[in-house]
Amino acid sequence: MKHLLLVTSAISLAGWIAPAADWPQWGGRPIRNMYSPARGLPDTFGQIEFKPGSDEIRTNAIRNLKWIARLGSQSYGNVTVAGGRVFIGTNNEPPRDPRHQGDRSILLCLDEKTGELLWQLVVPKLLSGKVNDWESLGLLSSPTVEGDRVYIVTSRCEVMCLDVHGMANGNDGPFKDEAKYVVKDVFLDRGKPTERPAPPIEPGPKDADIIWVYDMMDELGVFPHNASNCSVLIVDDILYTCTSNGQDWTHSNIPAPNAPSFIALDKKTGKFLAEDDAGIGPRIFHGQWGSPTLGIVNGRKLVIFGGGDGVCYAFDAKPENPGEEGKLRTVWKFDCNPPDYKFDKDGKPIKYPAAHGPSEINATPVFYKNRVYVAVGQDPEHGEGVGILHCIDATQTGDITKTGKIWEYRGIHRSISTVSIDPETGLLFVGDFSGFVHCLDAETGKLYWTHDMKAHMWGSTLVADGKVYVGDEDGDFVVLAASKEKKILSETNLGAAVYGTPIVANGTLYIQSNTHLFAFSDPSRQNSLQDQPQKIRLEPAN
Repeated sequence: MKHLLLVTSAISLAGWIAPAADWPQWGGRPIRNMYSPARGLPDTFGQIEFKPGSDEIRTNAIRNLKWIARLGSQSYGNVTVAGGRVFIGTNNEPPRDPRHQGDRSILLCLDEKTGELLWQLVVPKLLSGKVNDWESLGLLSSPTVEGDRVYIVTSRCEVMCLDVHGMANGNDGPFKDEAKYVVKDVFLDRGKPTERPAPPIEPGPKDADIIWVYDMMDELGVFPHNASNCSVLIVDDILYTCTSNGQDWTHSNIPAPNAPSFIALDKKTGKFLAEDDAGIGPRIFHGQWGSPTLGIVNGRKLVIFGGGDGVCYAFDAKPENPGEEGKLRTVWKFDCNPPDYKFDKDGKPIKYPAAHGPSEINATPVFYKNRVYVAVGQDPEHGEGVGILHCIDATQTGDITKTGKIWEYRGIHRSISTVSIDPETGLLFVGDFSGFVHCLDAETGKLYWTHDMKAHMWGSTLVADGKVYVGDEDGDFVVLAASKEKKILSETNLGAAVYGTPIVANGTLYIQSNTHLFAFSDPSRQNSLQDQPQKIRLEPAN
């Protein structure tokens, strides 16, 4: 392993303080570890209450508040922050623009300093309905920002590239049909969409500027189950994404078993470059909504993906024969479902989605020190069940199910959460859908403690500044000490369910509920840190 690079403005090796930094993608960086080196973060938030009979929040009892932004009624799309802009996915309840009525998926772009709306992307619903595009879910994808481009997967199963400036600087790029796109397949007849064409809605300065669109249903024949989602990964000039291919409404048929589960596109043009060679389609348990991760092992770039068959894959990041026949070759694969999750004591298969049976991978794998950490889980609608957290040796090749396990932890239940590893303490934190937060040793898998949130958990933990931040379905938001001994630092209720994951950008902590996005900052602590010597430690890829 290469040594850590330490750049410092003072001749000292004791401790370090990270500079202000954006959070431009899910996990902050391509390794997807839900960790930030930020300092001076708040750990108390006061009392959050709605004004009687209103969706407005009283601010007089809130502590460390920077601003609040109103979202929709359901908000699953995790926050990213880059270039002075905050991006988050939500729905259209209530509409922010009276021209766009009804159920839509929305990407909001807000001003980082004030939370004011800069522009929004409006995505119409698929006519096929909930089998492909569930009502009112909104945009699920956490945006990936690079330079002046934003990349998302829409609820219409499209990979989309947007201009970070929106239409405020004109209609850039080859795509010029924004006016028709926002009403595509939509015409309300007594509140329901029909196939009659709707009149175009010409975009204004607060609308999104689409650069290019790649429709995975049209181009690849994939069939998303209930929803489409992926936080795309960018490596050099290539974009990698899950296709969301899955079952139909019967839960017994896969309409497109030969369609790819994972693809690579040219980030500049949206041109197809390659698809996975793993043949996951026929083995999909239910659906696929995971996000890929970058790992660099011995100088080789790997794209790591949790499949809908419960297998964790590492693909070579360099497509073979890029183009229509391009392939992403499997470097290794690890079946995350142990035999006793797939067969009972009599050797009979355990039928999915039995509580004691196998699961797919919905959590994002985390790459850390040549290891991959990932838990299994199912669609939250399936309820609770057995889970398992794996620590996998990422340096091997081939089918490494029997040889690649470094450790496993069976104390976790089904989970759709991504782990947080604190590089300063070596502690790993992860939530499960049953509502437990687990603290383990990342090196050995030793359990130190668990904390019962007493409600389902959809989001992930964030570890930063010696603290663990996490929310639950009841709207409770808890701050715990990131230590071997469990200590609760504060508990706050946000007034609405928390389905997202908190993030940190430029000294500000962002916490989302279903209905509001809160930006918290402690000016007194931030100011005191400015007087200390600045030391920057950069983690290597491996």
